[in-house]
Amino acid sequence: MDPAERALLGDTLRKTLTSGADLTDLGWPDMLTEEPETVVPLLFRLLGETGRHAPVLNDVLLHAAGLPLTGTPALPFTGGARLVWLRDGSSYDCPLDPELPLRPAEPGAPLLPLAAGRRALGWWLLGTGHAMLALARRHVLDREQFGRPLASFQALRHRLAETYVALEGAEAALTAADGDTGSLLAKAAAGRAALTAARHCQQALGGIGFTAEHELHRHVGRALVLDGLLGSTRELTREAGALLLREGRTPRLVDL
Repeated sequence: MDPAERALLGDTLRKTLTSGADLTDLGWPDMLTEEPETVVPLLFRLLGETGRHAPVLNDVLLHAAGLPLTGTPALPFTGGARLVWLRDGSSYDCPLDPELPLRPAEPGAPLLPLAAGRRALGWWLLGTGHAMLALARRHVLDREQFGRPLASFQALRHRLAETYVALEGAEAALTAADGDTGSLLAKAAAGRAALTAARHCQQALGGIGFTAEHELHRHVGRALVLDGLLGSTRELTREAGALLLREGRTPRLVDL
C-alpha cells in the first residue's frame, strides 16, 4: 500500500469511527487478513485519537492464532483477572471506563497468544496519548495567566515536551516490534507513554481537566484500562526483567 492509499484509508477509517458506522461494512475482516501490518497500526491509533472503541482486539488475537473472526477470547487484565470484550456493545459497569463493553471472563477460559494484541493495544495507547497531548497543547496556547499565555511558562513546556518524547519513543518501539519479547516491550513503552501523557496533560489543564464537561478525563480512563489489558506497564516490565535473568542475555530486538 503506497502513501496515497494509506492516507485515503486513514481518512476513511477516521470518518467511519467518528460517524459510529460498523467497521465490518467497510471490509475490516478482509483488510485484517490482507494488510495486517498496515491496517492494525492505522486503525488502533485512530481509535485512540478519536476516543472511539470497537471489538477489533478480538479479531487481531483470533487472526494471529489462525482462528475464525468470531467469538470473544479471554483477555488477561492486571492483577490476574480475565475479561472479555463483548461484540454486541452491551455495557458492563467498568469503573474506569463505563463506555467499554468489558465483563469478567468465564472461569477457565483459554488464552490465545498475546503478541499481536499487545502491539495493537500499544498503537491504541499511542493514539490516546496524542489525543491528550493535543488537548493540553490547545489549552496552554489559548489560555492566559498573569497576562501571559500558559505556553510561555517553562514548567508546562517541560511537561509537554517530556510527553512528546515519551510518545515518539513508544512509536519507534512499536514500529520495530516483532515477536513476543519485542511486542511485550513495545506495549510497556506505549503504556508508560500514555500514563506520562495523562499525568502531565492533567497538570497543564489544571482544574478543568478534572471536570466531566472536559474531554480529558475520558482519555485518562481509557488509557488506564488499555494499559491493564494483556499486561500492565509494571507487569510487563517485570516480566521482561525476569526473562533477561532467566536467559542470561539481552535479545537483539532491532537490527541497526
